[in-house]
Amino acid sequence: MTVNLPELDTFIAAWEETPENNKQVFLQLKDHLAAKDGAHLEFVPREGLTYSLRGSSPNQTERPLFVMVDVIEDNPRWLSVCFYGETISDPEEAGDYVPEGLLGEDAVCFDIETFDAERLAYVMARIDEAYRAAMGQ
Repeated sequence: MTVNLPELDTFIAAWEETPENNKQVFLQLKDHLAAKDGAHLEFVPREGLTYSLRGSSPNQTERPLFVMVDVIEDNPRWLSVCFYGETISDPEEAGDYVPEGLLGEDAVCFDIETFDAERLAYVMARIDEAYRAAMGQ
């Protein structure tokens, strides 16, 4: 696991928690991704718009990532977690299909506007699926 720590740490430290607890959601998603063996994490800030945590696998050759966790700069901040559409299942149909929504390819995105343990667990299960797909498992 590789992370661009200084920028990510600065971002996290400056993020004031709100009643929605979305900072906590982000931290749990970050830790879940960081625990993936061989995963590479990249932090891409676009100040005033989004702050993206991107997970990739060394086994991926055609795509630069398997998940993108965007912190949407709004008041309050909220998260959008996106996957390439064919790399995950969505048995509860909880995600939104977004044509060309992830780096120009069809995506399924899950918006998280407030901490919800069940929704977080569901999205983490999708991360696990996408990671396995990226690892060729």
